[in-house]
Amino acid sequence: MDYLLIAFGFLFLLLGIAGGILPVLPGPPLSYLGLLFFHWTERYSFSSDFLWIWGGVSALVYFTDTVIPILGTKKFGGTKRGVWGSIIGLVFGMFLFPPFGIIVGPFLGALIGELSAGQNNQQAFRAAMGSFLGFLFGTLLKLIASGWMLFEAIRLITAGNPPGIQV
Repeated sequence: MDYLLIAFGFLFLLLGIAGGILPVLPGPPLSYLGLLFFHWTERYSFSSDFLWIWGGVSALVYFTDTVIPILGTKKFGGTKRGVWGSIIGLVFGMFLFPPFGIIVGPFLGALIGELSAGQNNQQAFRAAMGSFLGFLFGTLLKLIASGWMLFEAIRLITAGNPPGIQV
């Protein structure tokens, strides 16, 4: 049974990394589930503090990732149409032009949304750039969190008994 849990642990950790790039997958929560699979084995276990901290980090990063592009658009002078355009552009870009649509879609969606709201070209471009930068920052946060959880799982298996981990 441990081998199955370890296999699921690595599968979910890798899905978490993929979720750092693909907005359809909730990256950090999947990675956290991968850590839990390791914890549920008889061979490996993490301390409760470690699991609580990473559970909180996962929830915070997941929530922050949905808010950052909106804040980026608003910070750079965007309107509600720009925010909605960014979200719609992300969905269309993801399915119509993978993998580059994930990056270009929010930018173009925000730009089109801002232009439809009556913003001039310069204002629309600025708001679209805010959405794009927010998306990139959120993606970076997800990749860092999921990558670190993968690192911790590998460290658990290979290093014996590192600090904060009970074996």
